[in-house]
Amino acid sequence: MPPTLESEEHKALRTAVATLGKSHGRTYDRATLWSDAAKLGYLGVNLPEAYGGGGGGIAELSIVLEELGAAGCPLLMMIVSPAICGTVIARFGTQDQKRTWLPALADGTRTMAFGITEPDAGSNSHRISTTARRDQDTGDWILTGRKVFVSGVDIADATLIVGRTEDSRTGSLKPCLFIVPRDAPGFARRQIDMELHAVEKQFELTLDDVRLPADALVGDEDAGLLQLFAGLNPERIMTAAFAIGMGRYALAQAVAYARDRTVWSTPIGAHQAIAHPLAQAHIDLELARLMMQKAAHLYDIGDDAGAGEAANMAKYAAGEACVKAVDQAVHTLGGNGLTREFGVASLITASRVARIAPVSREMILNYVSHQTLGLPKSY
Repeated sequence: MPPTLESEEHKALRTAVATLGKSHGRTYDRATLWSDAAKLGYLGVNLPEAYGGGGGGIAELSIVLEELGAAGCPLLMMIVSPAICGTVIARFGTQDQKRTWLPALADGTRTMAFGITEPDAGSNSHRISTTARRDQDTGDWILTGRKVFVSGVDIADATLIVGRTEDSRTGSLKPCLFIVPRDAPGFARRQIDMELHAVEKQFELTLDDVRLPADALVGDEDAGLLQLFAGLNPERIMTAAFAIGMGRYALAQAVAYARDRTVWSTPIGAHQAIAHPLAQAHIDLELARLMMQKAAHLYDIGDDAGAGEAANMAKYAAGEACVKAVDQAVHTLGGNGLTREFGVASLITASRVARIAPVSREMILNYVSHQTLGLPKSY
């Protein structure tokens, strides 16, 4: 079926997840919702059936996250644990890594964080300075470096760390991924004080000669970039789902308010100055979802190149649509839009995340300029 049209199975999944989300609502407890979603098979819907997953893809997982977001209870760690880490391990991990991690990620009993961003290497992944060197006597890996803005490290059993190893032939550094247990000696974390109020916290990590066994390396030492982008495309698609769900939630609050709120003789939603911006927000969110569905479809059929372009576009479109929807929702509610009662004011900050992370909108525009339009680089 074309990715622009949802199958009956996808519609049924969307309805079922929406029901779960509504039963928790915006006052949800993260751990309880995570457990409930896992029991219903939603957390591992994209992971292989052979390892306890649902055998689906990012298309299915994005539906789960979008609908939970639309109910006011998004699970940010879904972007990280099953989408990034689960995908990378499923595609490139050793048999032992798959057996150890995939069933536990699928049933929610274990979670994994993802560390790539560094204080001096934001959008420029080529400047990543976290290095891994081999202990020639034991075969162990020794990691040294720092990471910032790593979500949920305190609740994760391990963190998938992007480091760099030296190419024995060229001497240049190349990316590699390592599974670092949360209690590894030398692995320290510091919570970052954020204005963003989210149930998942942000951390700065320090790796001070963290010693890992040889089997902590995920996949082939020489396939680092391929493995890295295998996780980054799903991350962009899932961030789009996160943003679309958030935008839908804000829009729903605004529509309900505009339908009932009467100042003069008719509800304020009857006035086009109120109605038209809400209609535009809905259109933008629907268009972003179409691109997200296209990106998920391309990724799930193995078209990594096509998925890369579409995932970037989907993330861009969803981030923009989300910010506009939240802004319009707050404005529609007026003073009530800034109260805790209606639950949209906190989204002003949260909605910005989709414009900034995991890649800024400017870097996406750079990608489209260079890769799609063939324009020259300025950097």
